[in-house]
Amino acid sequence: MIALVNADIDLNRKPIFRNLNFTIQPGELVYIVGRSGSGKTTLLKSLYMEVKPVKGEIVVHGYSSRKIRKGKIAMLRRKLGIIFQDFRLLEDRNVYENLAFVLTVTGTKHKLIKEKVMTALKEVGLEHKAKEMPQNLSGGEQQRVVIARALVGDPVAIIADEPTGNLDPDTSIEILEYLKKINAKGISVIIGTHDYELVRHHPSRTLMIKEMNLVECTIEPAPTGWRPVPIPASQQQPASTIA
Repeated sequence: MIALVNADIDLNRKPIFRNLNFTIQPGELVYIVGRSGSGKTTLLKSLYMEVKPVKGEIVVHGYSSRKIRKGKIAMLRRKLGIIFQDFRLLEDRNVYENLAFVLTVTGTKHKLIKEKVMTALKEVGLEHKAKEMPQNLSGGEQQRVVIARALVGDPVAIIADEPTGNLDPDTSIEILEYLKKINAKGISVIIGTHDYELVRHHPSRTLMIKEMNLVECTIEPAPTGWRPVPIPASQQQPASTIA
């Protein structure tokens, strides 16, 4: 479970969020929506403790922002798969080596690495690209490699920061389908995006950044395409609590 309780989050001493209270249950697919620069990336970074709250608490699968020590942050991140908009693949290593590197640094037994890497690549339909260099792949293929890299460590949750931001609409839908497939296995998926059309393609719980907080919303038609519309407070999920 992921829970934020009375959390204030700053970035470079600038207030970004105030009094955040929400919970993401195991196996949920949740969108975080908002305009570019609204704080989506900062919020997602707080889930893997790259940014810590200045007040309140964030708990991610048993790790508390109040109690976690620096050495334990790496342990937390091993439980999470992180997907970046700009891929961040190692360009001097082929696809197989990019995934194998993740397992090597986390101490996976050598005899298990090949099986895990090929299984992850098969999940995204790229087992035949294992020996390709990242720069020889299309943008959509590179993002599928990133998804495989996020999967290879058997995460309990996937955190995706604008995973389709550099892709065309058709490829964006394809990437979303892979994330839905992962979610169907019981893995939590949190997607930060400003692509409302993408959210409309597969509606799920959606949290909108508004006035340094989050409110549940739906995506509705607007003169310029689509826009987030807050759900009445009486219909929203209860605020989070930590036992």
